[in-house]
Amino acid sequence: MRLATLRDGSRDGALVVVDPSGTRYAVASEVAPTLQGALDTWHVAESRLRALAETLARRPENGTPLDVADLAAPLPRAFEWIDGSAYLSHVRLVRKARGAEPPADLLETPLVYQGGSGVMLAPTAPLDLPDPAWGLDFEAEIAVVLGDVPLGTSAAQAGKHIRLLMLANDATYRSLVAGELARGFGFFQSKPATAFSPFAVTPDELGPAFREGRLHLRLQTRLNDTLVGDVSAGPEMHFSFFDLISHIAKTRAFVAGTILGSGTVANAAPERGVSCLVERRAAETIELGAPKTPYLIAGDKVRIEMLDGAGRSVFGAIEQVVQ
Repeated sequence: MRLATLRDGSRDGALVVVDPSGTRYAVASEVAPTLQGALDTWHVAESRLRALAETLARRPENGTPLDVADLAAPLPRAFEWIDGSAYLSHVRLVRKARGAEPPADLLETPLVYQGGSGVMLAPTAPLDLPDPAWGLDFEAEIAVVLGDVPLGTSAAQAGKHIRLLMLANDATYRSLVAGELARGFGFFQSKPATAFSPFAVTPDELGPAFREGRLHLRLQTRLNDTLVGDVSAGPEMHFSFFDLISHIAKTRAFVAGTILGSGTVANAAPERGVSCLVERRAAETIELGAPKTPYLIAGDKVRIEMLDGAGRSVFGAIEQVVQ
């Protein structure tokens, strides 16, 4: 099942069900007015949404034609947005380039930060760059939307709390990062609003590709129509989503509508490309002594997408232009 949020002039938009082709939708207002409303009543709403999705799949001609430009983020605002760094090749490469050692417990304890969740960007929203000196970068990621997660949830229990998956562009102002980290209090100004894919999908929609808390498909990133990353999202995800959920729930409970990200999807093999420019710049710094790849500038276009084995765009594409 694929869900989306249609812009309707309200803060949270209108919940719709999307057909398998990603080209038509049916309004789900009789089930829940918003995706958050559906998540809050998932024990009842899920089956009704699935029935609506099955009807739409059988009779797509009864659906309304879908224009992605009319969609908001699946959750235009969320209770929490938490991002991890589950791909350790990314952590090691970036830290090596700046002469910093990885944490001593890198293999045992995930890195996470809490981002802003009040404004979530639509898949076609512009990427704002008020000052080119801030060093705007894209970050292609996978994210899960959670149901209620009790305090102390273990990795073995975590899977039942994942409601939906989607893609994210967790953009970063790279030139602001160092100053913030030097103060010892984490990211804030360096993390603008995050954009999400048009569709949020239930785990069963992914079939065997989603197993053991990892999504085993390739994530493609294009910059100005050039493929810069075609990375395998599954095998090198050191901490699964189950691990990440267990980690964040050690001392806190979480409510339905919490979004949890994987961090930049990365592979150690250079031929797979990159899901963010800082990785390319890090490799250049290690090899050449200084980076040569520039960060994003006005007019640059970033496209993030994941295809299944049949070539279908599972989540739809995030496609943003820098302004």
